[in-house]
Amino acid sequence: MRDSDSGLKVAQYLIETQAVRLSPDEPFRWASGWLSPVYCDNRRILSFPVVRNQVLEGLVSAVEQHFAATEAIAAVATAGLPMGALLADRLGLPFCYVRAKPKEHGLGNRIEGIIRPERQVLVVEDLISTGGSSLDAVEALREAGAQVLGLLSLFNYGFPVSEEKFKKAGLHSHSLANLDDLILVLKEQTKWEQKKLELLERWRLKPESWKPDSN
Repeated sequence: MRDSDSGLKVAQYLIETQAVRLSPDEPFRWASGWLSPVYCDNRRILSFPVVRNQVLEGLVSAVEQHFAATEAIAAVATAGLPMGALLADRLGLPFCYVRAKPKEHGLGNRIEGIIRPERQVLVVEDLISTGGSSLDAVEALREAGAQVLGLLSLFNYGFPVSEEKFKKAGLHSHSLANLDDLILVLKEQTKWEQKKLELLERWRLKPESWKPDSN
């Protein structure tokens, strides 16, 4: 669920900051093992103050509209950490973050910060593809006693596999923008060849089995 106008704006920001990369001949390999002709590096927006603030305002608005009961912010490390911290600061809320795995030295923490069971925690993620890492962080928070209110992300590829995982886990999610928004904006960018846009459309149908020679 998202606001279509704001989704298009965020997609435009990703293009303007060159966060979106397309490489059909030498595709990117995701942590899930999937091959992808597109890569979205949202962390690039951190280097552009105006864009960064606009995206932050979008996150604030999303919290007000969809997660008004939020009492604390938990970011998914590492990509979700910067915007999650900025959001918590803007809202004046407690903040913590979840590592991919427990720290190998010191206290061996998986969650950095304080989790209070009585608080409603909103998880902030950078990007959602298969949803595995996001859900793993949510489960770690729940195991620590957190009351997870939902998941808020900057960008979501919108694959059915992630939606099914979230539904099964009883997790409400919201993204500022998704692949539909990105494709709509790219269609207005003349520098993007039509065949590249068609490739994205084909890839999204079966991303788990897509290969360069299937173009």
